[in-house]
Amino acid sequence: MSSWIRWHGPAMARLWGFCWLVVGFWRAALACPTSCKCSASRIWCSDPSPGIVAFPRLEPNSADSENITEIFIANQKRLEIINEDDVEAYVGLRNLTIVDSGLKFVAHKAFLKNSNLQHINFTRNKLTSLSRKHFRHLDLSELILVGNPFTCSCDIMWIKTLQEAKSSPDTEDLYCLNESSKNIPLANLQIPNCGLPSANLAAPNLTVEEGKSITLSCSVAGDPVPNMYWDVGNLVSKHMNETSHTQGSLRITNISSDDSGKQISCVAENLVGEDQDSVNLTVHFAPTITFLESPTSDHHWCIPFTVKGNPKPALQWFYNGAILNESKYICTKIHVTNHTEYHGCLQLDNPTHMNNGDYTLIAKNEYGKDEKQISAHFMGWPGIDDGANPNYPDVIYEDYGTAANDVGDTTNRSNEIPSTDVTDKTGREHLSVYAVVVIASVVGFCLLVMLFLLKLARHSKFGMKVCFSMFISVPLHRPIAFLVDT
Repeated sequence: MSSWIRWHGPAMARLWGFCWLVVGFWRAALACPTSCKCSASRIWCSDPSPGIVAFPRLEPNSADSENITEIFIANQKRLEIINEDDVEAYVGLRNLTIVDSGLKFVAHKAFLKNSNLQHINFTRNKLTSLSRKHFRHLDLSELILVGNPFTCSCDIMWIKTLQEAKSSPDTEDLYCLNESSKNIPLANLQIPNCGLPSANLAAPNLTVEEGKSITLSCSVAGDPVPNMYWDVGNLVSKHMNETSHTQGSLRITNISSDDSGKQISCVAENLVGEDQDSVNLTVHFAPTITFLESPTSDHHWCIPFTVKGNPKPALQWFYNGAILNESKYICTKIHVTNHTEYHGCLQLDNPTHMNNGDYTLIAKNEYGKDEKQISAHFMGWPGIDDGANPNYPDVIYEDYGTAANDVGDTTNRSNEIPSTDVTDKTGREHLSVYAVVVIASVVGFCLLVMLFLLKLARHSKFGMKVCFSMFISVPLHRPIAFLVDT
């Protein structure tokens, strides 16, 4: 038995873990390129002999490629090119290092599918030019290009701009070769007619009503002449753009309320870098109550709701058709605001059966209104099964009242409609009910005692006459005696 436990306990778990580790290394070794070493997440090729002549790839259709996060290559003088499809399989790649090698060319779309790349190090290679288009879609935290024989031209001015923007200490180590093959510090490089572009968005008032249309115009300038494009993000509304050299327009039709608050940008891009001008779209629309549910109990009772509208809508509650006047015991609370959407609840403090009924929420602004109604049941009537009672007595249909309440406020303090303290009123009514119940219980108990004594006297085995006197207050103040003959 001890042997079975020993081989099926923690020791067996460790053995299986070791076996899986061995299998993992074995699979990685089978798929690993020649002259490289591989683990589950890393590939490194640093042996110069025999070396590699192409970018290292794992076996075709290998699932291990997705798990690779780092590739390190060094001392590979025959590695000169990174093609468009060399790196695409490594979708999880974060760190790419190629140093002291012969890299001369990188395809424009080489890193198109490597959106997780954060660190690139191409130190001491043979790069003479490198376009910013390789990296425009990446959120790089580090790009090291020291020790490459760049040619002084407008094509590498973006590197100078990038290094200056990041205030990197490596800027002073970057050089380029001029026409006389003289090393020029990149920080001192001046190229005529080579600068950052500019974009200017001429937008009308971008506050527009839902369903309307709007046209934006943009102009770009720069040398070299920049390309212009629109960045509309996840705009829902239908849109189309027209561009002609340095001018462009964007037409947005049947604007949706879902696009309120979204940013629209005009972007100018050339060899040196890019510039953009942006505006925020504001859409006005009528309120919509997108959510209204029956009350839930937490610290307080809450009738939850969600309202959308811009400008922010005013809220008003009705109770059984009458205006509900808010107080410290019942008030509107807005818990979350998401631009044009408001999440909150009608909060009730210790509601009773007197609060059962129909609650209607009306939301309105200058563009329209919406209303929804729910039935709320907080407590059964005293002496009645605690189930929903649709036949509420007329006595509870009082003016519970609330004036219009803007969603920015949590409580309406209007002096025009007095607040009704529902909790105090229902407390007094509860006290009256309890008093009646107590009095009835005492009278019932006395009757039971009397009946018991009468029965005891009737069955007395001594044959005696038992006299019970019950004194009842009469106008003559005389006691009345009842004789029971046993």
